[in-house]
Amino acid sequence: MKRRDFLILGGLSGFGLALIDRKFINQKQIVAATCPQTETSRIKPRFRFVSLADVGMGNKGQYAVAQAMNCYWQQNAFPLVLLAGDNIYPGGEIDKVKAVFEQPYQSLLKQGVRFQAVLGNHDIITNNGEDELRYQDYNMQGRYYTFTQDSVQFFALDTNDNAPWDEQLTWLEENLARSQSRWKIVYGHHPVYSSGLHGGSQFLNDRLTPLFSRYQVQLYICGHDHNYERSKNIQGTTYIVCGAGAGTRPVSRSDWTAFSADILSFVGFEVYEKVIKIKAIDSTGKVFDKTAIFNS
Repeated sequence: MKRRDFLILGGLSGFGLALIDRKFINQKQIVAATCPQTETSRIKPRFRFVSLADVGMGNKGQYAVAQAMNCYWQQNAFPLVLLAGDNIYPGGEIDKVKAVFEQPYQSLLKQGVRFQAVLGNHDIITNNGEDELRYQDYNMQGRYYTFTQDSVQFFALDTNDNAPWDEQLTWLEENLARSQSRWKIVYGHHPVYSSGLHGGSQFLNDRLTPLFSRYQVQLYICGHDHNYERSKNIQGTTYIVCGAGAGTRPVSRSDWTAFSADILSFVGFEVYEKVIKIKAIDSTGKVFDKTAIFNS
């Protein structure tokens, strides 16, 4: 973990961003709210999925977003959640997985919703993330891996500094090149573009964006910055930061920003033949940003 990240985490611990808030560990203590009516599509998509990151705090914010996800599932059932890292705060200690994963998302897990995780910088503090890699319900097939659902091929990356970058980039290019899927979505923990506290990564920009452009990757999804931000289309790729799954930090705007907000939230995706509809949904179930990306 970088020293800056450590200092930030320590400074925010009083706000519940690093410590487990024991008041909210027991799901029975959360009063079930009436689900608001959410927007539903008149035309049924091929499938839906959602994404969020930086969730593993077991605090009030995480439970609020989890409840909003439950409500969204009841009206727009989805089989898949992309969990974009920092799954267990503060240091990836697997003995906390019940408090920060199994209990907050127990309703979705009972419905058979599959979580596909990647490792964040906090996840690798303990045993370099190996305990999380072996945890069955994170469904990680390695530090990086790919899977296909319907017309989408997903590519999950380890974006940490100590990732096996040469090996991983060779693997990514080979798999992007052979992919026959209409939609290609890459996700990892760290942003390529971000107007949040940590900002974007020139390292990732130099290594990933040429591949995204060459092989027509339509979406890159990440966390790390505890906010929501959606980029404009940048050489064919839209970049989404969805790191407000349990807590928030301020975010600004850049010249490439389409929308940004420091709102507790997750992101819902509806996949069609030639379009993916995207909705940012807050902890009350309100859609506060939406767009669509097209593939002709």
